[in-house]
Amino acid sequence: MAGSDPESARRAAVGEALRRGMVIPAHPLALTAERRLDERRQRALTRYYRDAGAGGVAMAVHTTQFAIRNPKMGLFEPVLRLAIDVLRERGLVAVAGICGPTPQALAEADLARRLGYDVGLLSLAALADASNAELIAHSRAVAEVIPLFGFYLQPAVGGRVLDEGFWRAFLEIEAVAAIKVAPFDRYATVEVARALAASGRADVALYTGNDDAIVADLVTPYAVRADGPPLRFAGGLLGQWAVWTSQAVALLDRTRRATEDPRHLRDLLALGAQLTDANAALFDVRHGFAGCIAGIHEILRRQGLLAGRWCLDPHEDLSPGQADEIDRVCRAYPHLTDDEFVNQNLDRWLL
Repeated sequence: MAGSDPESARRAAVGEALRRGMVIPAHPLALTAERRLDERRQRALTRYYRDAGAGGVAMAVHTTQFAIRNPKMGLFEPVLRLAIDVLRERGLVAVAGICGPTPQALAEADLARRLGYDVGLLSLAALADASNAELIAHSRAVAEVIPLFGFYLQPAVGGRVLDEGFWRAFLEIEAVAAIKVAPFDRYATVEVARALAASGRADVALYTGNDDAIVADLVTPYAVRADGPPLRFAGGLLGQWAVWTSQAVALLDRTRRATEDPRHLRDLLALGAQLTDANAALFDVRHGFAGCIAGIHEILRRQGLLAGRWCLDPHEDLSPGQADEIDRVCRAYPHLTDDEFVNQNLDRWLL
């Protein structure tokens, strides 16, 4: 991946920023009632994340809907293009979702890099039957095109089991900058931390994608090596952080302070339980996450950022009783929301 000096400098700056830690929302897709791209509201969403204090944004990921890659939709490149202009204004880290078999992944990585994206969030869900060796060969090929943000996607929404042996080999790829750990499984989460500790690499950042254990990941010191300091998650790349983002930024700051002064831990753990309860409603845990994207859309619709909660699939919507659950958690935990922040800035973002 030899590049010009400006490219190398940008890559070094992105790596340093990722290791310092940040909030990275998984960006949703704004649609009209006709299920066409709503460019005005798509830009408004990106501006919202920028002004809320996010350090980066992840596009073309699960929350953006994988169907944007359908040739009949033709939305993959337009969605990436719309976001990059806003992200460049303040130098936010631009993360592009990369998925599919190797030819598709290479094409997506090439487009993302040409558009100015910094790292590729590499989903291996399409290689469900591949061996570890085949997964690593695939990852190395993509890493020749764009630096990698590894991704352990939970099997409940299409991911596959990635064992510690895979992660040890994956961390031998020089272009790995970070790993999103999102198996929704404490055992698997610790395995990734163990693999990073064994690698000896200090240049790779861990990011939580465990929407059911956000605070726990951010405050836990993972003492998985015999010597040296424990590993810590630097930040999060989360679907949950696609909503109430300014509060997510404040939460990340609180978790950093708590690691320095443990007196704050009890209150933070209580807040973490509340956030998990809220996430269960938004992500529709009762129905196997069927309404997870619609749940995120519903919050953004209520705030005025989206015109509706439409998904590309007309059959994808809130599950029975999910709206009532969202009502409940919004009443129970108003301090998790950022309605006032959005209301104060919405007109400006929609310009």
